[in-house]
Formats: sequence, structure tokens, C-alpha cells
Amino acid sequence: MLKNPVRYIKGVGEKRAFVLSKLGIQTAQDLLYHFPRRWEDRRHFKKIRELVDGEKAAILGRVLDAESTVTRKGLVIVKAVIDDVSGVAYLTWFNQPYMKKRFKALRGKRIVAYGTVKKDRFGVEIENPEWEEVEEEEGKESLNLGRIVPIYPLTEGISQLQMRKIISNALDTLAPTIVDIIPPWIREKRKLLPLSQALREIHFPTSVQSLAQARRRLVYEEFFLLQLILALRQKEYKEEKGRSLEFDVFGELEKVLPFTLTNAQRKVIEEVANDMKKGHPMNRLIQGDVGSGKTIVAVAAILIAVRCGYQCALMAPTEILAEQHFIVLSNLLFPLGVKVSLLVGGMTQKEKQMTKRLIAEGETDLVIGTHALLEEDVEFKNLGLVIIDEQHRFGVMQRATLRQKGLNPEVLVMTATPIPRTLALTVYGDLDISIIDELPPGRRPVKTYWVPKSKRKWAYAFVREEIKKGRQAYAVCPLIEESEKLQAEAAEKLASDLARLLPDVRIGLLHGQMRPKEKEQIMREFREKKIDLLVSTPVIEVGIDVPNATVMVIEDADRFGLAQLHQLRGRVGRGEEQSYCILIATPRSEEAKRRLQVMTETNDGFRIAEEDLAIRGPGEFFGTRQHGLPDLKLANILKDVKILEEAREDALELVAQDPHLRKPEHRLLAKEIKERFGDAIEMLDIG
Repeated sequence: MLKNPVRYIKGVGEKRAFVLSKLGIQTAQDLLYHFPRRWEDRRHFKKIRELVDGEKAAILGRVLDAESTVTRKGLVIVKAVIDDVSGVAYLTWFNQPYMKKRFKALRGKRIVAYGTVKKDRFGVEIENPEWEEVEEEEGKESLNLGRIVPIYPLTEGISQLQMRKIISNALDTLAPTIVDIIPPWIREKRKLLPLSQALREIHFPTSVQSLAQARRRLVYEEFFLLQLILALRQKEYKEEKGRSLEFDVFGELEKVLPFTLTNAQRKVIEEVANDMKKGHPMNRLIQGDVGSGKTIVAVAAILIAVRCGYQCALMAPTEILAEQHFIVLSNLLFPLGVKVSLLVGGMTQKEKQMTKRLIAEGETDLVIGTHALLEEDVEFKNLGLVIIDEQHRFGVMQRATLRQKGLNPEVLVMTATPIPRTLALTVYGDLDISIIDELPPGRRPVKTYWVPKSKRKWAYAFVREEIKKGRQAYAVCPLIEESEKLQAEAAEKLASDLARLLPDVRIGLLHGQMRPKEKEQIMREFREKKIDLLVSTPVIEVGIDVPNATVMVIEDADRFGLAQLHQLRGRVGRGEEQSYCILIATPRSEEAKRRLQVMTETNDGFRIAEEDLAIRGPGEFFGTRQHGLPDLKLANILKDVKILEEAREDALELVAQDPHLRKPEHRLLAKEIKERFGDAIEMLDIG
């Protein structure tokens, strides 16, 4: 019954089912899992005369009247007057003239209003409140008064009261049929409410305590299902027959590296080498802050695979990053006789065909590319190692597609976006995790300054001074999401503006619309110090390494996310000279100010990741949907760490007992996972 279309629930029907579909509600189950975004305790409303300035409060009163005024600048202000016997309050809306008509029609009716109170000598006011009319069905327990009341995410065409009624109807009909998918031994161990009771209490709590218990039960379920998928994936990788690749890589690395490995790099290379000789495929994530030297770990893995007779593939999210990897790895590996090829969308058809032939015939040892590597006609002769750079740009399915081009190849995933531990558990729970937690010696923290747009000329005067000392600089144009073409135009405009401002400086331009050969030429000139200032779009965010560049200027820095700002800053500070990052911005929102403040306070990528997670929340920080993993509706990765760890522990224990969920008591769980998560688990052998 839970899988039945939502239109069959009492009070829905065809028309309302269409409205609900805009909220992602298609089935009865979707409806029951459409959780409130908050709850209002309407057992005791606050009297208007008791309201305190600045507090959030809900009031219950009758509508007396509504009027509107127009200011000299044309702003329409509508005020509705509410009376609850203890006093009157004004509900205010700006530029919503239709509210006057709505509230005139409600005169004498009771409404509930919720919002932030403004109280001064002129009276009590709530601006842009949430509100709803109080209307009850005869002889039925109230759904919106005298209780803790759910407030739902809505869309046009459905009210809070209507949503409450249909969810109440769904619970009345379906509660007896709801079967708990969490095994009894786990429910008992974790003292979890039965699912039907938890769903009833999350929507219509009988007390604050029961709401907390219901939320804990449902958060646990979200985490448990996610961790179970990850644990099943991990188990499946571990059971796959791999190859035992063994080679003393340190001796070979020492021949070509112009520096000594850090202890952290050595430790992570040892972990990778141990994985590769185990006889089942490696599946490891390498996390390291900007400039910590993940590339060397990749080189070590490539050398092991190539010396054991296998081909390698490295997939990067952008052409510029793929090209940068190609240049760096070719220089490192060429003296060791490793043949490296490039495959990106911007190459000519002839170039692509030639590279694909080399791959298929085994004439290349390492191919570096973008999504172009996933195309069907890319066939490897003997793929033994897959490296995925900046994993957060790729989904689970893309990772799986590349793996299928070999016979259970080793998989190494790299990211320079530090991820807080709880988030790594949630998104990368199927991978073993290594962290490079040490920067190479001699690296100095980048000094970061945030200046308003009014000080822009000062910023570029500073750039000119650094260039006079023989250094180089980057200037990154504002982020424009709409299109690469607009982004390229913005970069061109910035380059011509700076050419006028700094006539004595040699300026280069780099953007995503240029052909690979043009980009390669510009990067070569920048590395060879023929360009002083490289103006670029945010495509240089990762991978570009020019130790002589000491200044990074980011225009309209408030348009960028924290992780991206940190990545851009990581392009400087790669040599021994002091480096600087100048953030030019006059932000309006508090959130943007906080981001810029954090950047000036720390160079620690993990602290920045924690702040980013706190500011944006996990959904924004790391959209789980692109990973083919289920979204979290109730769970909060920052606040529910303990529940996450319990769920992970139980999922691992369950998979150890029953790796394919074939025991009778787990069949329901296997069925639910298949139905609920489709694509995310299509590679898994369960049930």
C-alpha cells in the first residue's frame, strides 16, 4: 500500500496529486516521509501583551481589519490588525498589495501568525509572518490548535491545514500496514521506536520528548540505509578477485623526485602499495589539503601498476586540470620510460582516434582524460589502475563505468577538498581513507586579505610591486554560473581592464572556451615567466602549479564558496617566497561576510571544510544526489554524529553476518533498498 500512487489517499485526488508531485511526492510512502521543517507548540499561545522584542513567537487572534499605504518611492505596505483580547498586533507585508484583499475577507476569523516580533513605543509588529486561518472539522481532534503542530514545506496550491489533513488521513489508513525494515536486534539494541509510531509522532507529536524519540528513530533509519549501501559496496569490492601488484616503488621515485618525500606522503604511499599487493582491488580515497602532494601518491600507484604490466587511467573533472596533470606527469614519468597520453573533448577527431588506438593496443601506459574516458569506444588492452581526481565532481555511476573498462582494477580516488570526518563517513563510507596531513617543508602559510571594491586599485598596485620583484600573479574573474561563454567574456573584460590599469605588466588570459593547444601554450608561457599576470576564470581552481606565482587576486570573492576560495588560494604559496591572497568584495549577506572572514583567519583546509559545512549545510556542501546516494531529509551530519556512528557500526555488523542480505529476516530490507535506491545499488548482488 505504501507504494500506491498518492492520489488514492483520502483528500488527495488527481488535481492535488499533481500539486504534491511538485514537492517530489508521488506515492503514499513519499507523503509519509514528507517531514515537517519545524514544529510550533500551540498548546499555549503567547499573549500579544507578553511578546518580547526580537523573539520568534506564534500568536492566535481575530482579524480586525487590513489597510494599505503607498510610500513616496512607490513601496506598498499592507498592515493587518490582529486582536487576542490582551492587545493588538500588526502583521506587515511589503509590495504584496493582494494581502489587503485577503485579510479584508478574513475579518472576524481566527488566524495563527508566526514570525519575529518587533516591539517599540508604536506597538507590536510581525513583518512577513507565516500565517494560516484556523478552521476545524466538526467532531475531530484539532490538527492545528492545542497541540504541537507540524509546519511543512509547501508549494502553491496546498495549505498547511490541507497538508496536515491528508497526512493524518494517510497515517490513519496506512499505519497498521507499515512493516519495520530495521531488524529487531538492532531496534532492541538502539532502543528505537517502531516505525509506524515514529512516523505518527514525527508528524503529530504528543510531547516534546516523543518528537525527539521519533526524530532519532527516523534519522537512524536514514543513516543506517546509507551506511548499509556503503558497507555492501565495500564488502563487494573486498570479495572481488584482484591482482597482486608488488614493486619497490620508493627506489624508483627517488631517481626522479627533485625533493624528499614527507613522512605523511611516505605513509600514504605505503598504504597504497600494501592495498595493491593484497589480491583484491584497492578502493582508497586520498585526502590532502592544497599543496600536500597527492600527485606523488598517484605517481607511486602508477609506477607499481605499469611495472607489473598494466595500464592506468586518470580521470579529472576539467580539461585544464587534465592537461595540467598530463604536463606534470609526463615530465615525471618520461625519464622512467612510462608512456603518457591525453584524451579530452577539445581534441580534434583525428587526435582522439589516434589516442584511442594507442589505448586499445596497449601502446600507452597511462591515459589522462576527462569524461571522454567514459565513452563506449574507449577500450583498454589491460587496465589495472583507475585514478579519479576531485571525486566530488563525479558520481558513483561514473566511477563504476570507468572500473568496468578493466577486470576489477585498483581504484584510487583523490580530493583536495578536505572533508570533515562525519561527511567522509557519509559519502565515502565504501572507501578506505588516507589523509596526507603534512605540508612539504619550506611552505609558508599564504597571507590573506579581504579588501572592499573601493580599494581595488590598491590591490593591483600591490600586484605590480610583487611583479617588480620578479614574481608572478593570478587574477580570477567573478564566478558566473550561467555559461562558460559568459564566463570567458568576463575574463576577457577583466584582462583588458587590467591592461589599461597595468600597462607595464605582461598579461595572459586563460578560460574554458580556448582550444587545448591555446591553453597549453598560455600555461607554458606562464611557467616560463613570459607572462607576469595570468587572468583566468575559476578553471584554475585545482591542479596548476607555478611556484613563482605569489599573489592570487579574486574579484567579487563573495560569489565563491569557501571550498572554492581555498582551492584558488592554493595556487599560490607553492614556492619558498611569502605568498598573498587578496579577496576583493563588498558582500551584502552575513553568510558571505562570514566566508571571507574565515579565509582571512585560517589556511587549514579541514577547519575551512568544517566552517563550510556549518554555513551551507551538508546538502549544499556535498550534494549526495550526484553520488547516486540517498538524500538525507531529517539527519543533520553536524549534529547527529553519534547516531551516524551507531548506524555505521550496525550496518558493518549486519553485512559481516549476511553479505548479500539473503537471510529471511533481511529480505524485506534488501527489497526496500532495491525499490528505494535503484541506481545507487544496481551494481550490488543482494536479496
